[in-house]
Amino acid sequence: MSLIGQVKLYNGVFIPSLGFGTFKLTEPTEVNTAIEAALSAGYRAFDTAELYQNESVLGNALAHCGVAREELFITTKIGNNSQGYEQTLRSFDRSLENLRLDYLDLYLVHWPLKDNFFATWKAIERLYDDKRVRAIGVCNFHQSHFELLKIQANIKPMINQIEIHPYLTQQSLIQYLTSEGIAIEAWSPLARGRVNDEKVLIDIANKYQKSASQVTLRWHLQKGLIVIPKSANPQRIIENTKIFDFVLTPQEMKQIDLLDEGYRTGPNPDVVYEKNGF
Repeated sequence: MSLIGQVKLYNGVFIPSLGFGTFKLTEPTEVNTAIEAALSAGYRAFDTAELYQNESVLGNALAHCGVAREELFITTKIGNNSQGYEQTLRSFDRSLENLRLDYLDLYLVHWPLKDNFFATWKAIERLYDDKRVRAIGVCNFHQSHFELLKIQANIKPMINQIEIHPYLTQQSLIQYLTSEGIAIEAWSPLARGRVNDEKVLIDIANKYQKSASQVTLRWHLQKGLIVIPKSANPQRIIENTKIFDFVLTPQEMKQIDLLDEGYRTGPNPDVVYEKNGF
């Protein structure tokens, strides 16, 4: 079984609109339990990163999951300490080995860094040209970073993974990315659980007999976003997939949009870029 909904990247590759995030999931037993629950619930897309230090554990879990490789969509990201041309190529090889894969579905630059900005992307373009990865993209890039990348890039990023939730709607950046044909993937879609205490979301959730988290994930999907919630709780993992049987009204979508207050759960990409890391 696979979840309903896919987004087509501009190079023709399809990515599930609902994926499973693995940030802070590192303990083997916990990871195995989470992955088993996710696969049973219908997840087929899994998102990790060199920074998360769980590629080996995730790779082992997926290698023994019983689901054919071609049914899975695996994403990882180049860490800040591994950026640069040769360094990126070596990091990619390590990630493939850790994940026990012959190729990646999606490889991303985790953060824009001033010193290695162009060299890192050149290496990722090479990996794509060599058909070692099906799609390439970036995370945490603002419009200014895309405009800068255009100066030297031969291949436009196919996706931008950014922090999006009701308290950080990123509407202007979403408009820019949409105009450029770049798909958008939301990390921290539930604002690290803050949405569960939000009266606006709770009131909407009660109408549909859903949770505030489910309403928030539905809001993401109706915006055309790819969303990657994370949980180690099997019950919550299953709950997060039950978002395809109701539709929010335009008025409800607007109500949620109005919660925007520019609140970030993670660093500001402009600061990371200038500092060249965290």
